[in-house]
Amino acid sequence: MQEDPSHSPSAHVTGGSVVGLWRYPVKSMIGEEVNIAEVTERGLVGDRQFAVVDAATGKVAGAKNPRKWGNFFDFRAAYVEPPQGKSKLPAVRMTLPDGTAVTSDQPDLAQILSKALGREVAFVQVQRAEASSRATAEEYWPDMEGLDHRDTVTEWELPAGTFFDLAVIHVLTTATIDRLRALYPEGRFEARRFRRTASSRTTGSTKRPRSATRSACGLLAPALAAS
Repeated sequence: MQEDPSHSPSAHVTGGSVVGLWRYPVKSMIGEEVNIAEVTERGLVGDRQFAVVDAATGKVAGAKNPRKWGNFFDFRAAYVEPPQGKSKLPAVRMTLPDGTAVTSDQPDLAQILSKALGREVAFVQVQRAEASSRATAEEYWPDMEGLDHRDTVTEWELPAGTFFDLAVIHVLTTATIDRLRALYPEGRFEARRFRRTASSRTTGSTKRPRSATRSACGLLAPALAAS
């Protein structure tokens, strides 16, 4: 029996080009668009090297738990100068929701962030991969059918030595955003919500196989939960 080519993952897409690169110095804060970046087995140099940690629980703060950290996307972070390979990371400049700018080398940074976030927090740098302990993060699941959990908060361990949720590189295609908008036209899909490392513009037809469409829809609700 001949396979239907419409179900092939490579069908209908002939190529693409990278149209944007982003680096996120601090986990879950809005990051910086860059023109060039060094890529290693741990992702872009300097990507997600810092995080805010809840002083009471020790858990990494993040936008996936909007009930607790609802305004995280109003914070922006960028390095004061581009990080270089294995050299010591430069300071990070963070812009708070009220426009105040602070840097990671300020001695009173934790107090400033705590006031802005409404709870006591610490600002930490990722430990090396050989460290045995793993950071823990939280995720809120909305009350929606089809999810593994509903209206509850779960926690999970981040990969050792990182502040990434899972993969160290996340490529988002323009065809994916276009397809999601077509599936749910009354919704609003912003590329920044997907925390992409790179944006790729696909060439050729943007028709998606039905299996890929189902996979995208299955990831949709958790992604939107942090909006």
